[in-house]
Amino acid sequence: MTKQRKVPEFKNEAEEREFWKHHDSSDYLDWSQAEHASFPKLKPSTKTISLRLPEWLLDRIKIEANKRDMPYQSLIKARLAEVMNDSRRTG
Repeated sequence: MTKQRKVPEFKNEAEEREFWKHHDSSDYLDWSQAEHASFPKLKPSTKTISLRLPEWLLDRIKIEANKRDMPYQSLIKARLAEVMNDSRRTG
């Protein structure tokens, strides 16, 4: 087994992300010593935004959400995710 390199100090998360994009972590960490970790209550981070919509559109969204028995904001998020996933597939 080769000697592990020392992980450098990073100024910020962006610098660290760029570093790991170009380096193999196995040169810096002994993955045979790794232990399984589980974070069952960890939620994806979200950011609150303000979005201005025409009233007629918001009304239609709320009606559709009500038909599906879900909060209208959840419906908006689901539809946005669908559009983004579809656009990724079609390029």
